[in-house]
Amino acid sequence: ILGFAGIDLPQQNQLSIIAEYGLAPAMMTGTGTSFENGLIRTELHDQIEEATHAGIDMCAAAGCANLIALPGERRGMSREEGAAHAIEILSRVAPYAEAKGVNVCMEMTNSKVPGDNRTDQVFDDINWGFDVCRATGSSRIKLVYDIYHVQIMNGDVVRTLRDNLDLACHIHVAGVPTRGEPDDSQELNYRFIANAIADMGYAGFVAHEWRPAEGHNPILSLAKAFEMLVV
Repeated sequence: ILGFAGIDLPQQNQLSIIAEYGLAPAMMTGTGTSFENGLIRTELHDQIEEATHAGIDMCAAAGCANLIALPGERRGMSREEGAAHAIEILSRVAPYAEAKGVNVCMEMTNSKVPGDNRTDQVFDDINWGFDVCRATGSSRIKLVYDIYHVQIMNGDVVRTLRDNLDLACHIHVAGVPTRGEPDDSQELNYRFIANAIADMGYAGFVAHEWRPAEGHNPILSLAKAFEMLVV
């Protein structure tokens, strides 16, 4: 009713339910990675490759273009070494992703906000992700452009997306600094951002990943956020 076209990160057993409501899976999980143990852990690469192949098959069968992958915690590892390890495993799964027409997309987080519980993530700089994607040489290795995290860590969200649009296959939105509703109480002008995204010719999903304010009706908040991002 609100106008949304898809659901982010549904489980495989939920696909029939969302289909009943005319919704598509926007992005799915299934690479065997987590925020703790991700792509940069070479000891898990064989497991990740096997799981990612299965996840790609799942996405292809469901008509979902995007499979999320998490680079993981550094635990003392340098970002340069982490990048090399991520490039290694992503290059291994890229041919299968290309053959099946599915994007394997890394998600960035921020390392500044303790409450987000992601302070040791290797992928906390959007440029790290762009460099990794390009180094694989694959058109199917991309990233989630999470505007909340990009604003906190890098800023300049519109220009950065425009300059690297070919590497962004999915977008997440949330208010900054609270990860609340993307409304006028937050520092980002999402009406401007939405128009800029449309002007770029971006054709993927823009997914809402924010927390409703305390005491707000979440459905009404979602409707207002949807209206703000419609162009």
